[in-house]
Amino acid sequence: MALEITDETFEDVVLKSDKPVVVDFWAAWCGPCRMVGPIIEEVSTEYEGKAVVGKVDVDAHQQYAAKYGVRNIPTVLVFKNGEIINRQVGVSPKKVYTDAIDAAL
Repeated sequence: MALEITDETFEDVVLKSDKPVVVDFWAAWCGPCRMVGPIIEEVSTEYEGKAVVGKVDVDAHQQYAAKYGVRNIPTVLVFKNGEIINRQVGVSPKKVYTDAIDAAL
């Protein structure tokens, strides 16, 4: 299950992680976000122990969405060592996300 990441936990969960981190910026009212959600959950299960997979609700937690220039949702960012190494905006096939994680491992 994907972690719920908040403005308060973002630094510890994402920026200080020793594993690659996938962050799905989404909102409950966003139709395309509801399409990406199940893919992110699958990826979370498949990469358990190898990568951290989480979600940020941009309506409730805007600090890091603003910091990383998230203007459209869904936006999925992949971090390694606290730096963005991949950015996907909109709905993408699962392979796009898994390829990004594999490249970070």
